[in-house]
Amino acid sequence: FIEIGMPFSDPMADGPSIQLSSQRALKSGMNLEKCLSLIKIFRMKNNHTPIILMGYYNPIYKFGKEKFIKNCVGLGVDALIIVDLPPEEDNEFYFEAEKNRISMIRLVTPTTDSKRLEKILFNATGFVYYVSITGITGTQAPNIKSVENNIKKIKQTTKLPIVIGFGIRSPIQAAQMSGTCDGIVIGSAVVDLIKKSLDHKSNSRDKNLNSCLDFTKKISKVLQHN
Repeated sequence: FIEIGMPFSDPMADGPSIQLSSQRALKSGMNLEKCLSLIKIFRMKNNHTPIILMGYYNPIYKFGKEKFIKNCVGLGVDALIIVDLPPEEDNEFYFEAEKNRISMIRLVTPTTDSKRLEKILFNATGFVYYVSITGITGTQAPNIKSVENNIKKIKQTTKLPIVIGFGIRSPIQAAQMSGTCDGIVIGSAVVDLIKKSLDHKSNSRDKNLNSCLDFTKKISKVLQHN
């Protein structure tokens, strides 16, 4: 799947790489409406790759939740990750999304206890996003043994697939995690590749894109061998 970040001025769960990418995007005039327009362009060529939008509730609230969900349905958005909307606020957004068959991906962290886990997973759909570190995106390397133990506990509570993110930056790390979970999310490392190409103004857009494609192909190749 492709996860698209919805730029926001205060992305509290994200580390420096994605924070700066949000700032660059907003400074260049990006907003939620333009983000949805990108999906429309993509869907003209590709109707089969799942798309997940990840972000924070403030821009959605300002845009209008009914209008946002209507756009998501029309564009074929498959799922949403809204980082700062906990299960206690399901009445605010979750039931509207569920009614329109848009999965709401829940996040589980290393500090989630069993009681909280049950509450988070009660209305979870799509897959469970396991945050492999205690902290923000892209700043630490996950402890494999700790991740394995926590994934085992989660699997006792849900039959949903479990996908690991936050802190996986290399093919080696992806390979190490692949035996534990059903999928891998890599965000900050890709954003860093884009930033690197922006720093070198001689780089073309094609070269920028190819560096990202080469990186993701390496990850895929390693996972296929595992």
